[in-house]
Amino acid sequence: MKLAADIDFTTSKPSLIRWLYPVVLLAFISAFIPGFPEAGKFVLAVVGFIPLAKTIVDATETLAHHTGPTVGAILSATFGNAPEMIIALVALQQGMFDVVRASIVGVILGNLLFVVGLSFLIGGLNRTEQKYNRKGAMMHRSILMIAAISIIMPSLFDNFISPETLGKEMAFNTGVAIVLLVTYGLSLIFMLKTHPHHFSPESWRQDDEPTEKAAAIGAIGKLALSSASLALLSEIIMGSVEQTAQSLGLSRAFIGMIILALIGGAPESLAAISMAKRDKLDLTMGIAVGSSVQMSLFVAPMIMLASYFIAPAPFDLIMGNAAITLLLLTVLIFSMLVPDGQSNWFKGVQLLSVYMLIALFCFYLPDSQLTPLISH
Repeated sequence: MKLAADIDFTTSKPSLIRWLYPVVLLAFISAFIPGFPEAGKFVLAVVGFIPLAKTIVDATETLAHHTGPTVGAILSATFGNAPEMIIALVALQQGMFDVVRASIVGVILGNLLFVVGLSFLIGGLNRTEQKYNRKGAMMHRSILMIAAISIIMPSLFDNFISPETLGKEMAFNTGVAIVLLVTYGLSLIFMLKTHPHHFSPESWRQDDEPTEKAAAIGAIGKLALSSASLALLSEIIMGSVEQTAQSLGLSRAFIGMIILALIGGAPESLAAISMAKRDKLDLTMGIAVGSSVQMSLFVAPMIMLASYFIAPAPFDLIMGNAAITLLLLTVLIFSMLVPDGQSNWFKGVQLLSVYMLIALFCFYLPDSQLTPLISH
């Protein structure tokens, strides 16, 4: 099964990104060179993310080539979130809870504002308007609101907790994690089994062309190798992030909510923008919005549960008032712009403008204010 007039991802011409693969090796080598500048390690690891992200996108599209737009979008969002989850787990292991919270919020903001905004802008440059499934957009909007509430509830509950009842707060957070995981599982059943027509474009058609086993096996191998390489690069990034922020004069809020979020979201960002250029906004929306939903309903609760085993202390999703406000405003403006099922380049400009304002806010925020911004 595939989209009509779709591009064959397995035979597309290699891009200039392939010339960045040696940077991955250089990043690994720099980690073992005594005295190598931390900022240099950070930059090499960040650049190394780009070709690996492209590999994940290409391999995912190969696997999704005959599965349809909904499954393809879920696959792209899942493997696209792999770097983000790896970065979060590495930071979690090192006890950098504020960075984990900042990256979770940053990924959601980045997907809904930067990725969707840039996709609308690029996709609409040579077109008057682009269309996508309106029912799917409205469903995504409601799921996003649930995702936002799920992040707000632990923070709200924290206001009623005293040091004597701290155990109840951790039990509540564990319960929230379980509810979110169940909700995410049911959302997959809704999208894939009971109501797939809400998320499929009108140009959908059936194709009996079989999937080549060799291509699928090769794609799985690429995904495994790329994910392992990303895990190693994430170790380098998290080990040098503090000193890099100091040497480059960047605030920790900007590093966590903007740079790390954009780095971790590189795979789905490339995939979503690529689909918009091909006038396949249903896939763009499925990837970008699906990634935000997955981050809230799957990745965040999995990180919370994993903290009991790999972190110095249990992790919670208790956010500061500023982070909650930014999250709610993002979901609100996204909900205002997308339900009509149509996009144009100026809608993209509006979303990107909000993202730039948030980026400026984080850039000039003093490091002493990161904890009040992102934590209780």
